[in-house]
Amino acid sequence: MSVLDRVNSPEDVKKLDNAELEELCSDIREFLVETVSETGGHLASNLGVVELSVALHKVFNSPTDQIVFDVGHQCYTHKILTGRKNQFSTLRKEGGISGFIRPVESEHDIFSSGHSSVSVSQAIGLAKAKKIKGEKGKVIAVIGDGALTGGLAFEAFNNGAYGCENLIVILNDNKMSISRNVGSMSKHLTNIRTSKGYFSLKSGVRHVLAKIPRLGNVMNRIFTFINTEIRKRVYNDATFFEDLGFRYYGLIDGHDIESLISVLSAAKEHNHSVLIHVNTKKGKGYDPAEKNPTQFHGIGKFDVATGECNSGGENFSAAFGDAMCALAEKDGRICAVTAAMAEGTGLAEFAGKFPKRFFDVGIAEQHAVTFSSGLAKNGLIPVFAVYSTFLQRSYDQLIHDVAMQNLKVIFGIDRAGFVGEDGESHQGIFDVSYLNTIPKFTVYSPSSYDELFYMLGQAVYHDEGAVAVRYPRGREKLMPEDYHYDNSDYSVFGNSDSKNCIITYGVEFSECYEALQELADTFIIKLNKIKPVNPDVLKLLDCDKNVFFFEESIKSGSVGEALAALLEENQIYASYRHICINDDFVKQASVESQLKAYNLDKNSVVSIIKEVSDV
Repeated sequence: MSVLDRVNSPEDVKKLDNAELEELCSDIREFLVETVSETGGHLASNLGVVELSVALHKVFNSPTDQIVFDVGHQCYTHKILTGRKNQFSTLRKEGGISGFIRPVESEHDIFSSGHSSVSVSQAIGLAKAKKIKGEKGKVIAVIGDGALTGGLAFEAFNNGAYGCENLIVILNDNKMSISRNVGSMSKHLTNIRTSKGYFSLKSGVRHVLAKIPRLGNVMNRIFTFINTEIRKRVYNDATFFEDLGFRYYGLIDGHDIESLISVLSAAKEHNHSVLIHVNTKKGKGYDPAEKNPTQFHGIGKFDVATGECNSGGENFSAAFGDAMCALAEKDGRICAVTAAMAEGTGLAEFAGKFPKRFFDVGIAEQHAVTFSSGLAKNGLIPVFAVYSTFLQRSYDQLIHDVAMQNLKVIFGIDRAGFVGEDGESHQGIFDVSYLNTIPKFTVYSPSSYDELFYMLGQAVYHDEGAVAVRYPRGREKLMPEDYHYDNSDYSVFGNSDSKNCIITYGVEFSECYEALQELADTFIIKLNKIKPVNPDVLKLLDCDKNVFFFEESIKSGSVGEALAALLEENQIYASYRHICINDDFVKQASVESQLKAYNLDKNSVVSIIKEVSDV
């Protein structure tokens, strides 16, 4: 029986000695590689934090001690250790466990997660609440160095150290390096400072000094000053955190289980906010992931023996990247901006070809938008490529720094609509609604790669002000053989005198077009530009028609709602049905299953229209 077979809860971890813990880490790595090869998921980051996750559950008492994982994509070992090992084959599957932290799954999961840079803010709030209520336990935030590029993390650090004696922040650093000399000294000093003898000695010295008449308090202040200055000089880069009020421990080898347990145990006994700087390696223990952590950050099914994944090939992200390169070849004003997602948004080739016009700003979507406004103000044409779910973080900047300034900034909105297995936090179902609220903003929604290419060109050269081109995850679907995009705001398929009218946009058009082949007395209006909706669409509608609007968007603020308002204002009292996502967060499942669940797949379109037509 392996050590992992004996571990089903944090209490089981606490019973193991260091040798058994090392064996447990090895078992977990093997388990993760085997499982994720079948389910897909975030592998490299999870392989990097195995020892750290085990050490956390060895030292702390979750959920009394609350562990908050930033983003949550590195939570797999945590899930295995907190009772979900036997469910792990359902990872990211419909009805299974999430690839992120979800409180509905376990009391050990504190917040639902999915976006970065939030853990320290959340942890400070938890720690303050515990203190006010007099509750026991520490609050531990685990944040990666990449998440520190997000401004929210620094806002939290600025606010959080003082008055949070029960707060521990673990900085998981898998990119930064430290010189050998400084590293050796800092390791030696950390070993001293985390020993029980050091705590006893320091406490005893302070106690003795305090008893000296008149000079005691002064000598204690001098002692504290000298202690602090020595730490700053030895730790060097820790000055920032020390100045913010954190006690700094680092750099700790994140794969040395004994060192991790030692420093976490010392931090647990502290009555002061602590920052522990841990160095880890992404993909640790699986050679293909170590060599290519970017590919194995978020990966589909793969062959364990070779590391080969068959999920590549043409898709909307790649088509966007090709279009960007083609446009940039001809126009030196075109720049690409990304928020740490060059590969995911298809911009890797652009970065190689046009390095001076490629800007990766880190996980900082708000900055990316405002930075783009600066590029635009001085005559360049910035294109910010961003996942729909992450652009949500920049709503204020979209309004104030781009639209209100009437600047030409282009937004390539990737992963628009359903995204599948990543679940609630990653569905691209909100961008239509929030962009609809912003004046002077134009939005296109292509249904094919060709449309994406031409709409991007149209956005760059023909539209005024801010323009978004939104497109889905994955590959294009069925399109009419004789269809060619002609820069029109909408296209009509079928006889517009028909009784039933389907209105849709984006790749949902393909589902509706397939349904059209099985429907009589029906035509489709495909919206190419979804903001603003061309009012000429209304000329194709009248009170005698049955109008069905299908869209992969949340209902509130959607295009379907905007069209319903136009119908009302123009006194067109057609029978109107709006099929969309009504006040809901879309759970993990395949995109096909999500389409079916919300009546947006081909069969549902056919069924809904036939039901009305047969009445």
